[in-house]
Amino acid sequence: MTPQQYCQDKAAASGSSFYYSFMFLDPARRQAITALYAFCREVDDVVDECRDLALAQRRLDEWRQEIDRVFAEAATHPVGLALQEVRERSWLARERLHEIIDGMAMDLRNSRYPDFPALQNYCYHVASTVGLLAAGIFGHDDPRTPDYAHDLGIAFQLTNIIRDVGEDARRGRIYLPVDELQRFGVPAADLDAARYSDEFRALMAFQAERAESFYERALAKLPAVDRKRQRPGLIMAAIYRNLLRKIARDGFPVLDRRNTLPPLRKVWLAGLTWLKG
Repeated sequence: MTPQQYCQDKAAASGSSFYYSFMFLDPARRQAITALYAFCREVDDVVDECRDLALAQRRLDEWRQEIDRVFAEAATHPVGLALQEVRERSWLARERLHEIIDGMAMDLRNSRYPDFPALQNYCYHVASTVGLLAAGIFGHDDPRTPDYAHDLGIAFQLTNIIRDVGEDARRGRIYLPVDELQRFGVPAADLDAARYSDEFRALMAFQAERAESFYERALAKLPAVDRKRQRPGLIMAAIYRNLLRKIARDGFPVLDRRNTLPPLRKVWLAGLTWLKG
Protein backbone atom coordinates (compact mmCIF):
# COMPACT_ATOMS: atom_id res chain seq x y z
CA MET A 1 0.00 0.00 0.00
CA THR A 2 1.35 3.43 -0.93
CA PRO A 3 1.49 6.27 1.62
CA GLN A 4 -1.17 8.08 -0.41
CA GLN A 5 -3.52 5.08 -0.33
CA TYR A 6 -2.96 4.69 3.42
CA CYS A 7 -4.02 8.32 3.94
CA GLN A 8 -6.97 7.95 1.59
CA ASP A 9 -8.21 4.90 3.50
CA LYS A 10 -7.73 6.69 6.83
CA ALA A 11 -9.77 9.67 5.65
CA ALA A 12 -12.53 7.60 4.08
CA ALA A 13 -12.89 5.33 7.12
CA SER A 14 -13.50 8.27 9.44
CA GLY A 15 -16.77 9.25 7.79
CA SER A 16 -15.95 12.87 8.62
CA SER A 17 -17.53 15.83 6.88
CA PHE A 18 -13.97 16.86 6.04
CA TYR A 19 -13.99 14.18 3.35
CA TYR A 20 -16.75 15.91 1.40
CA SER A 21 -14.71 19.09 1.02
CA PHE A 22 -11.94 17.16 -0.75
CA MET A 23 -14.06 15.99 -3.68
CA PHE A 24 -13.65 19.01 -5.95
CA LEU A 25 -9.93 19.66 -5.48
CA ASP A 26 -7.31 19.02 -8.12
CA PRO A 27 -5.33 15.81 -7.50
CA ALA A 28 -2.25 17.46 -5.97
CA ARG A 29 -4.19 19.54 -3.46
CA ARG A 30 -6.53 16.64 -2.69
CA GLN A 31 -3.50 14.48 -1.93
CA ALA A 32 -2.12 17.22 0.34
CA ILE A 33 -5.29 17.82 2.34
CA THR A 34 -5.88 14.06 2.66
CA ALA A 35 -2.37 13.62 4.09
CA LEU A 36 -2.99 16.45 6.56
CA TYR A 37 -6.32 14.98 7.60
CA ALA A 38 -4.78 11.50 8.02
CA PHE A 39 -2.13 13.02 10.30
CA CYS A 40 -4.84 14.67 12.41
CA ARG A 41 -6.68 11.35 12.67
CA GLU A 42 -3.49 9.53 13.73
CA VAL A 43 -2.67 11.89 16.60
CA ASP A 44 -6.31 12.18 17.66
CA ASP A 45 -6.58 8.38 17.80
CA VAL A 46 -3.60 8.29 20.15
CA VAL A 47 -5.56 10.34 22.68
CA ASP A 48 -8.92 8.64 22.15
CA GLU A 49 -7.74 5.02 22.06
CA CYS A 50 -4.80 4.87 24.46
CA ARG A 51 -5.93 4.69 28.09
CA ASP A 52 -2.37 4.65 29.47
CA LEU A 53 -1.48 8.34 29.71
CA ALA A 54 2.26 7.75 29.81
CA LEU A 55 2.08 5.56 26.72
CA ALA A 56 -0.12 8.10 24.94
CA GLN A 57 2.40 10.84 25.71
CA ARG A 58 5.22 8.69 24.34
CA ARG A 59 3.27 8.09 21.14
CA LEU A 60 2.66 11.80 20.71
CA ASP A 61 6.37 12.39 21.26
CA GLU A 62 7.06 9.83 18.55
CA TRP A 63 4.83 11.84 16.22
CA ARG A 64 6.80 14.98 17.08
CA GLN A 65 9.92 13.11 16.04
CA GLU A 66 8.22 11.91 12.85
CA ILE A 67 7.28 15.49 11.94
CA ASP A 68 10.92 16.51 12.41
CA ARG A 69 11.89 13.61 10.13
CA VAL A 70 9.37 14.84 7.54
CA PHE A 71 11.24 18.14 7.32
CA ALA A 72 14.57 16.31 7.21
CA GLU A 73 13.25 14.15 4.33
CA ALA A 74 13.62 11.04 6.50
CA ALA A 75 10.01 10.12 7.33
CA THR A 76 9.23 6.49 8.17
CA HIS A 77 5.45 6.32 8.80
CA PRO A 78 3.09 6.19 5.76
CA VAL A 79 1.46 9.45 6.87
CA GLY A 80 4.87 11.01 7.40
CA LEU A 81 5.94 9.95 3.92
CA ALA A 82 2.78 11.50 2.45
CA LEU A 83 3.37 14.71 4.39
CA GLN A 84 6.97 14.75 3.24
CA GLU A 85 5.86 14.83 -0.37
CA VAL A 86 3.44 17.66 0.42
CA ARG A 87 6.12 19.58 2.30
CA GLU A 88 8.24 19.64 -0.83
CA ARG A 89 5.54 21.85 -2.39
CA SER A 90 5.90 24.31 0.53
CA TRP A 91 2.31 23.71 1.69
CA LEU A 92 3.11 22.83 5.29
CA ALA A 93 4.73 24.52 8.27
CA ARG A 94 6.51 22.42 10.88
CA GLU A 95 5.43 24.65 13.78
CA ARG A 96 1.74 24.27 12.88
CA LEU A 97 2.00 20.49 12.86
CA HIS A 98 3.72 20.59 16.24
CA GLU A 99 0.96 22.86 17.54
CA ILE A 100 -1.62 20.25 16.54
CA ILE A 101 0.26 17.68 18.61
CA ASP A 102 0.41 20.22 21.47
CA GLY A 103 -3.38 20.42 21.29
CA MET A 104 -3.74 16.66 21.48
CA ALA A 105 -1.41 16.64 24.49
CA MET A 106 -3.77 19.07 26.23
CA ASP A 107 -6.34 16.29 26.30
CA LEU A 108 -3.90 14.17 28.30
CA ARG A 109 -3.48 16.90 30.92
CA ASN A 110 -6.88 18.57 31.03
CA SER A 111 -10.39 17.21 31.37
CA ARG A 112 -12.00 20.61 32.11
CA TYR A 113 -11.51 24.21 30.98
CA PRO A 114 -12.22 26.94 33.55
CA ASP A 115 -13.43 29.59 31.11
CA PHE A 116 -13.79 30.37 27.42
CA PRO A 117 -10.31 31.93 26.94
CA ALA A 118 -8.79 28.64 28.11
CA LEU A 119 -11.10 26.66 25.84
CA GLN A 120 -10.36 28.96 22.91
CA ASN A 121 -6.65 28.28 23.33
CA TYR A 122 -7.40 24.56 23.08
CA CYS A 123 -9.59 25.14 20.02
CA TYR A 124 -6.76 27.07 18.37
CA HIS A 125 -4.34 24.19 18.79
CA VAL A 126 -6.63 21.40 17.61
CA ALA A 127 -8.63 23.23 14.95
CA SER A 128 -7.40 26.69 13.93
CA THR A 129 -3.97 25.26 13.19
CA VAL A 130 -5.59 22.76 10.83
CA GLY A 131 -7.57 25.55 9.19
CA LEU A 132 -4.45 27.63 8.68
CA LEU A 133 -2.61 24.71 7.08
CA ALA A 134 -5.63 23.86 4.93
CA ALA A 135 -5.97 27.45 3.74
CA GLY A 136 -2.35 27.29 2.60
CA ILE A 137 -3.00 24.07 0.71
CA PHE A 138 -6.07 25.50 -1.00
CA GLY A 139 -4.12 28.64 -1.90
CA HIS A 140 -4.60 32.34 -1.20
CA ASP A 141 -3.23 35.71 -2.26
CA ASP A 142 -4.66 38.04 0.37
CA PRO A 143 -2.73 38.14 3.69
CA ARG A 144 -6.05 38.44 5.55
CA THR A 145 -7.24 34.98 4.51
CA PRO A 146 -5.46 33.21 7.42
CA ASP A 147 -7.59 35.31 9.82
CA TYR A 148 -10.67 33.76 8.20
CA ALA A 149 -9.17 30.28 8.53
CA HIS A 150 -8.35 30.85 12.19
CA ASP A 151 -11.91 31.82 13.14
CA LEU A 152 -13.46 29.11 10.99
CA GLY A 153 -11.38 26.53 12.85
CA ILE A 154 -12.73 27.81 16.17
CA ALA A 155 -16.30 27.59 14.78
CA PHE A 156 -15.74 23.99 13.68
CA GLN A 157 -14.35 22.94 17.04
CA LEU A 158 -17.17 24.63 18.97
CA THR A 159 -19.63 22.74 16.76
CA ASN A 160 -17.82 19.48 17.53
CA ILE A 161 -17.97 20.23 21.24
CA ILE A 162 -21.72 20.83 21.10
CA ARG A 163 -22.30 17.68 19.05
CA ASP A 164 -20.18 15.48 21.32
CA VAL A 165 -21.13 16.74 24.81
CA GLY A 166 -22.51 13.41 26.03
CA GLU A 167 -19.88 11.23 24.38
CA ASP A 168 -17.05 13.37 25.73
CA ALA A 169 -18.54 13.38 29.25
CA ARG A 170 -18.63 9.59 29.26
CA ARG A 171 -14.93 9.65 28.38
CA GLY A 172 -14.28 11.88 31.38
CA ARG A 173 -13.87 15.12 29.41
CA ILE A 174 -16.05 18.22 29.58
CA TYR A 175 -15.22 20.97 27.12
CA LEU A 176 -18.00 23.33 28.20
CA PRO A 177 -16.33 26.02 30.33
CA VAL A 178 -16.71 25.41 34.06
CA ASP A 179 -17.80 28.98 34.78
CA GLU A 180 -20.58 28.69 32.19
CA LEU A 181 -21.83 25.39 33.59
CA GLN A 182 -22.05 27.12 36.95
CA ARG A 183 -23.70 30.24 35.53
CA PHE A 184 -26.48 28.22 33.88
CA GLY A 185 -26.87 25.85 36.84
CA VAL A 186 -25.92 22.65 35.04
CA PRO A 187 -24.07 20.10 37.22
CA ALA A 188 -21.34 18.17 35.43
CA ALA A 189 -23.02 14.96 36.61
CA ASP A 190 -26.03 15.78 34.41
CA LEU A 191 -23.87 15.46 31.30
CA ASP A 192 -22.58 12.01 32.14
CA ALA A 193 -26.06 10.84 33.19
CA ALA A 194 -27.67 12.27 30.00
CA ARG A 195 -30.04 14.30 32.17
CA TYR A 196 -31.79 16.98 30.13
CA SER A 197 -33.21 20.16 31.67
CA ASP A 198 -34.27 23.65 30.68
CA GLU A 199 -31.01 24.89 32.18
CA PHE A 200 -29.03 22.51 29.97
CA ARG A 201 -30.85 23.64 26.83
CA ALA A 202 -30.25 27.28 27.73
CA LEU A 203 -26.57 26.53 28.20
CA MET A 204 -26.38 24.79 24.84
CA ALA A 205 -28.23 27.64 23.11
CA PHE A 206 -25.56 29.97 24.49
CA GLN A 207 -22.82 27.70 23.11
CA ALA A 208 -24.54 27.54 19.71
CA GLU A 209 -24.83 31.33 19.54
CA ARG A 210 -21.10 31.60 20.20
CA ALA A 211 -20.33 29.09 17.44
CA GLU A 212 -22.59 30.99 15.05
CA SER A 213 -20.75 34.20 15.87
CA PHE A 214 -17.45 32.59 14.88
CA TYR A 215 -18.93 31.42 11.57
CA GLU A 216 -20.12 34.98 10.94
CA ARG A 217 -16.75 36.46 11.87
CA ALA A 218 -14.88 33.99 9.69
CA LEU A 219 -17.02 34.45 6.60
CA ALA A 220 -16.88 38.23 6.95
CA LYS A 221 -13.08 38.07 6.95
CA LEU A 222 -12.69 35.98 3.79
CA PRO A 223 -11.41 38.31 1.03
CA ALA A 224 -13.36 38.05 -2.23
CA VAL A 225 -10.17 37.43 -4.20
CA ASP A 226 -9.60 34.13 -2.36
CA ARG A 227 -13.19 32.93 -2.08
CA LYS A 228 -13.02 30.60 -5.07
CA ARG A 229 -9.87 28.82 -3.95
CA GLN A 230 -11.13 28.56 -0.37
CA ARG A 231 -14.32 26.77 -1.43
CA PRO A 232 -13.35 23.53 0.32
CA GLY A 233 -13.38 25.39 3.64
CA LEU A 234 -16.71 26.96 2.70
CA ILE A 235 -18.09 23.48 2.01
CA MET A 236 -17.03 22.44 5.49
CA ALA A 237 -18.65 25.55 6.92
CA ALA A 238 -21.92 24.81 5.11
CA ILE A 239 -21.99 21.22 6.40
CA TYR A 240 -20.98 21.97 9.96
CA ARG A 241 -23.27 25.00 10.26
CA ASN A 242 -26.16 22.99 8.86
CA LEU A 243 -25.52 20.35 11.51
CA LEU A 244 -25.29 22.96 14.26
CA ARG A 245 -28.64 24.44 13.25
CA LYS A 246 -30.26 21.00 13.06
CA ILE A 247 -29.09 20.23 16.59
CA ALA A 248 -30.49 23.56 17.80
CA ARG A 249 -33.84 23.02 16.04
CA ASP A 250 -34.13 19.58 17.64
CA GLY A 251 -33.57 21.00 21.14
CA PHE A 252 -29.94 19.93 21.61
CA PRO A 253 -30.36 16.12 21.94
CA VAL A 254 -26.60 15.69 22.36
CA LEU A 255 -26.33 13.76 25.63
CA ASP A 256 -27.60 10.37 24.53
CA ARG A 257 -27.07 10.18 20.79
CA ARG A 258 -24.70 11.15 17.98
CA ASN A 259 -26.13 13.77 15.68
CA THR A 260 -25.13 13.62 12.02
CA LEU A 261 -26.31 14.71 8.59
CA PRO A 262 -27.18 12.06 5.99
CA PRO A 263 -24.40 11.54 3.41
CA LEU A 264 -26.65 12.70 0.58
CA ARG A 265 -27.32 15.93 2.45
CA LYS A 266 -23.58 16.50 2.78
CA VAL A 267 -23.04 15.83 -0.93
CA TRP A 268 -25.86 18.25 -1.79
CA LEU A 269 -24.41 20.97 0.45
CA ALA A 270 -20.94 20.38 -0.99
CA GLY A 271 -22.15 20.66 -4.57
CA LEU A 272 -24.29 23.70 -3.89
CA THR A 273 -21.47 25.52 -2.12
CA TRP A 274 -19.01 24.70 -4.90
CA LEU A 275 -21.37 25.99 -7.58
CA LYS A 276 -21.95 29.22 -5.67
CA GLY A 277 -18.22 29.87 -5.82
